[in-house]
Amino acid sequence: MAFRDRTEAGRALAASLEHLRGTDTVVLGLPRGGVPVAYEVATALRAPLDVVGVRKLGVPFQPELAMGAVGEGGVFVRDDEVVRLCGVGEREFAEARRRESASLDRQVRGLRAARPRVPLTGRTVVVVDDGVATGSTARAACRVVRAHGARRVVLAVPVGSPVAVRDLRREADRVVCLEIPQWFRAVGQWYDRFTQVGDAEVLDLLARAGRAPRGGGAADAESGVPPLRDVAVEFLVGMVPLSGQLTVPERAAGVVVFAHGSGSGRHSPRNRFVGRALNEAGFGTLLFDLLGHREEHDRRAVFDVALLAERLRSATAWLRDQPVCAGLPVGYFGASTGAAAALWAAAEPGAGVSAIVSRGGRPDLAAARLPSVEAPTLLIAGGLDPAVLDLNRRARAALRCENRLAVVPGATHLFEEAGALGRVARLAADWYATRLLPAAPPRASRLRETRT
Repeated sequence: MAFRDRTEAGRALAASLEHLRGTDTVVLGLPRGGVPVAYEVATALRAPLDVVGVRKLGVPFQPELAMGAVGEGGVFVRDDEVVRLCGVGEREFAEARRRESASLDRQVRGLRAARPRVPLTGRTVVVVDDGVATGSTARAACRVVRAHGARRVVLAVPVGSPVAVRDLRREADRVVCLEIPQWFRAVGQWYDRFTQVGDAEVLDLLARAGRAPRGGGAADAESGVPPLRDVAVEFLVGMVPLSGQLTVPERAAGVVVFAHGSGSGRHSPRNRFVGRALNEAGFGTLLFDLLGHREEHDRRAVFDVALLAERLRSATAWLRDQPVCAGLPVGYFGASTGAAAALWAAAEPGAGVSAIVSRGGRPDLAAARLPSVEAPTLLIAGGLDPAVLDLNRRARAALRCENRLAVVPGATHLFEEAGALGRVARLAADWYATRLLPAAPPRASRLRETRT
């Protein structure tokens, strides 16, 4: 059996773990590929979702073979038998521990995004990955989880090699593996779609899981986050149906319409992450596809900023007709070419846009329209994205509205570095909090460039 993707695999795996629903269970995904699978398991079991921060210590001349592991909270696991058989010296071992501990700290800081670790003491912990080949990482994860006080450890994977599954049964109290093919070469061969999972997608899934109801209660009430209206929507622009996701907290202060970059859409993990952060800050969001299914494969349409801007204006008009958004000020959040579309649309007479945020934007694609933009505009660029940073600096010279350029040090174009996207979300939320106001008059002041 081949799984269509990690989502399908996670739902199939959840069916085998249904007996844990309603128990004191925590689901932990192994970053990064295991988290989309774990999300589906946690959702079905109505259990909290977290990641297990673990780094394998590989034998220097055979890195796939684990001689130990380091985990969050200073947990340290050493396999003395492997160290002895492989003749690893104490200096080599100490260096591997130091190096992987530093990598783990960076990874955990980025993935947790100030979210505390879910307590494991005395609980059943389900450790989830998208598959096991050698089982080294899963073995280390089970040991780290047990060291954190788990009462019972269940390892759950959609597919695994026979040898790895056999050996892992000595590490976990129970191993659940849906497929154990005799002719196993790699995990990816058992998926139709096995794309790389980025930190942004992991963060988005953790945020979504944190908002999901558990055990009949409302997680939002427990966390202090306003209740949400979160619905899939579809509307027509001319004869083209466009799909989206409208999310509006109770007593929202405004609503932000997202304009995605080239080749992206409402499922963009980076924009979904920022959107969730804005929802938690009390803003509604509309993430939608600017192009229809056939158009999204046409490179001319992807870079047709005038077309994208018109779609954005149509979506804004539709949004204002929705009762849940009646009277709310509207802002734009644009990424890459979507930022150009947002600026283009906001420059139209009577656009009524209260604030704009651009992430890694291409304002040069809307150069002729920049002097006509009246909404306060925040341009965000990565410090390691020199070409786009230069374009944004030039755009400031053309903008006549209130504007600011914020530079995120150490960030590249997609803001994939640890903590970078979190900074983008905080900058956007702060900008909207003070500028996404109804009937805000245009201001002509200019603010200096800052590094944040």
